[in-house]
Formats: sequence, structure tokens, C-alpha cells
Amino acid sequence: QVQLVESGGGLVQPGGSLRLSCAASTRIFNLYAMGWYRQAPGKQRELVATITNGGSTNVADSVKGRFTISRDNAKIAVYLQMNSLKPEDTASYYCNVVGRDPIAWGQGTQVTVSA
Repeated sequence: QVQLVESGGGLVQPGGSLRLSCAASTRIFNLYAMGWYRQAPGKQRELVATITNGGSTNVADSVKGRFTISRDNAKIAVYLQMNSLKPEDTASYYCNVVGRDPIAWGQGTQVTVSA
């Protein structure tokens, strides 16, 4: 069964850091460009960071200089290092493929940035 499982979220103060992990159930994901998406209450889901199967990365302007995406193909995992977190980063975070129809969405991991 194709599955994506996100973890690593939590409650953090502004300026803090979190590292999100995404575990995939099959090595076929190593062939795909992957991305981290987020969705805040009442807002549309947005793509915040992408990484190709070759390791090239890109991040949205809103998180540039603060978020870093990486992947470990041996572990079939994708990570999102989030530094200097802001209250506006509060959202549910999801990983999924990029550039093709999404795989069934996982449950995501909640990130809350609050003092």
C-alpha cells in the first residue's frame, strides 16, 4: 500500500526550530520529486519546499532562508528543517509528490508557533 507518514510537528515559540520527517512506504518515491505542503485553517494548501530525485531544492519566498528540504533515499524519507519559525508558519504540514497527481494524502503533522 502506498503511504506517506509525516511526523515531527509540535508547539514551538517564535524563533524556534523543528525538523519534520516524511516516511514513504515504497522505494518508488525515490524516483519522484517530493515536496512539503502546508495548510492553515481557512486557507488553501500551499507548496513550501520541493526536492527533485537528484537533490535539487527550491523553497517558497515566504520561507526562504529559514526552511531547508532534504531527502535520504536509503531511508525513503524526506525532511524539512524549519528555523526561525514565525506564528504565520502555523499549519498542518504534509509531504507528497510534486509534478504529478498527488498520492493519497497522509494525516500530516501539526506545527503551532506561539508564545
